[in-house]
Amino acid sequence: MLDLRDRVFLISGAGRGIGRAIADTLYARGCRLSLGVRDAKSVTGFVAGRDAERIHVGRYIAEDWESHAAWVESAVARFGQIHGLINNAGISLSMTIRDADEAALDRIWAVNCKAPLNMIRHALPHLEVSGEGRIVNVASLSGKRVRNDNVAYNMSKFAVMALTHGVRRVGWEKGVRATALCPSFVRTDMVAGTDKISAAEMTDPADLAALVATIVALPNNASVAELLVNCRLEDML
Repeated sequence: MLDLRDRVFLISGAGRGIGRAIADTLYARGCRLSLGVRDAKSVTGFVAGRDAERIHVGRYIAEDWESHAAWVESAVARFGQIHGLINNAGISLSMTIRDADEAALDRIWAVNCKAPLNMIRHALPHLEVSGEGRIVNVASLSGKRVRNDNVAYNMSKFAVMALTHGVRRVGWEKGVRATALCPSFVRTDMVAGTDKISAAEMTDPADLAALVATIVALPNNASVAELLVNCRLEDML
């Protein structure tokens, strides 16, 4: 396993939910973190009481590609290098095939697919230099199978799977390893209103964060392409 101490990770959507849990866990492992958020106030609670020398806050607007480049540049200016990128920020908008909404589809595509692609594009040269660069794209089991009519979300997560495998090919020879993290229901604000499963049955974000910490610490010759995380029994192919 790799020693994560002092390694630099960028985490999008770090203000709450899965992103916040990943930030908590990686900080506890000794990492230096650059937190990508729309509003710096969303990570005030995280920063308070922690070593300010190990934390950087960057402005990340998923739909604004210029903010992606600026975030990566500011993180490199602060820490001098990048070892990992966690593409966590995402949205879920309801859209069915019979009730398609182009504006909704464009937005979910911009946030869930185009933004991670552009973040990888800007971070990749730095990850390659490290020789042990790590990318985790927070996808979903909705990127592996379709169990509902929310075609926009399902399409976006299937695309994230393709993106992950694409970057594995591009970065492999220079030590970059990419993983698609595919959970089912996770106890976050995104699914707070669902009546399909109780909150107690959902996966805890902290447990996903522990898995992410394990993934990024694996050596180059033990790479996990896809990690499927079930909170309930279902057939998986």
